[in-house]
Amino acid sequence: MSSSTPLNRAADSIKHAASALGGKIRATRGPGKRPGKRGKRPGATGKPGTPSKLHPAAVWAEAAGTAGEFLSPAWAKVRAAWLRFVWPVLSVVSLLGWVVLAAAIGLWWAGQAWGWQEAKSAAMVAFLLFLLAIGFIVGRSAYGVVLDLARTRVAVGDDAVGSIAVSNVSTRPLLPAALELPVGSNTAVFHLPRMKPAQVHEDLFTIPTARRAVIVVGPVRSVRADPLHLLRRRVMWTEPVDLYVHPRTVSLGSSAAGFIRDLEGMPTTELSSADVSFHALRDYVPGDDRRHIHWKTTARTNKLMVRQFEETRRAHLAISLSINTDEYDSEPEFELAISVAASIGRQAIREQRDLDVLTQKGPLRCETGRNLLDDTTRIVGAPMRKTAVDLARTLSDTVPNASVVFFVVGSHVTATQLRTASASVPPGVRSLAVRVQPGAAPSRANIADLTVLTVGDLDDLAIVLRKAAA
Repeated sequence: MSSSTPLNRAADSIKHAASALGGKIRATRGPGKRPGKRGKRPGATGKPGTPSKLHPAAVWAEAAGTAGEFLSPAWAKVRAAWLRFVWPVLSVVSLLGWVVLAAAIGLWWAGQAWGWQEAKSAAMVAFLLFLLAIGFIVGRSAYGVVLDLARTRVAVGDDAVGSIAVSNVSTRPLLPAALELPVGSNTAVFHLPRMKPAQVHEDLFTIPTARRAVIVVGPVRSVRADPLHLLRRRVMWTEPVDLYVHPRTVSLGSSAAGFIRDLEGMPTTELSSADVSFHALRDYVPGDDRRHIHWKTTARTNKLMVRQFEETRRAHLAISLSINTDEYDSEPEFELAISVAASIGRQAIREQRDLDVLTQKGPLRCETGRNLLDDTTRIVGAPMRKTAVDLARTLSDTVPNASVVFFVVGSHVTATQLRTASASVPPGVRSLAVRVQPGAAPSRANIADLTVLTVGDLDDLAIVLRKAAA
């Protein structure tokens, strides 16, 4: 027997385990003690001086590992054969078909055991129905199917329109059949007529979008079934397509977003030798750029004078969107908060501002408006321990260079929590809290340096932002 057989590998594994255990036992012995002179430990079995026995659990663990290593290739082959040959056959039988088949077997057994001819006759009828059902599902279908969605990204309330074009690519006519189109958890059924070679049949469909979601459309599959639906054969013809139902957003306009407008940058207290915001004149120092010499002042004072500038920075928006559902009164309120954050973010992207949007589950992609809306579509709220205050602290650490910070929260967030959240914002950074509450009148209030805006409807967002910019 070669050294690579499973039995030899198991024996080697047991030897290694025994050696390791023996090493641990020798390591626990004190200096000067010999194996034969060691006393009995509490809880140990056997007589003092006898060698320790290998624990059965270690032996079984090694044996199980070796058996798994030996059987895993065979199991992979069996599983592949099952999925390729057996499962396609078994999946054709519907639930009703399995019930009828089990009843047929039971009736045949009862007829044989007690001599019931009626039971045998019923079993033979059931088997005959199965044989007839096979004739409805055998054969090949040669379809050319094209699933076309006019738009794969729509807003809540907009209808997603699509079409299915089916053509007969074979050289013989095809019998009537049915096509199934899964749309999320639902399934739409399209009936195909008898199609001649090269004939094309097209169906249009509309998907209503009542709420924000990522809907999987497809794959389109053809279905062949017998009249009793004992057997159902499905063939996939297309790949699934993701339909993004984005949250509803509104355009704020430049007048409503005056707090993020800075055509020449926002000046800071740091001085610079070259920028766009002029500050003062100073004496020339060797090494200064001669392009910044102010020649009129130099001629009047008879000494070189250079311009000094205030360093500017580009407006950088940071949005903290709380997805803790404990802070919201209802699901419409939570959806309103997502729409508010998405609207402000889209406005910043349109004006080419730097943007960061953070939730309790991590940051959202903000490279483009599409990426932002895609990520907001995937947001799933849940009760969690991390509150809006904790998220505000995380935001100040994650985006230290922000110039404007938004806290988008629900109606259950108190004024004390908002004050604590604003305390985490560094000095000099403008902070605004947008508190959503469906049905509330748009208003503005101040808590210390924090501006609190109440939004009861998404269309009121532009109004309250104008108030904040005033």
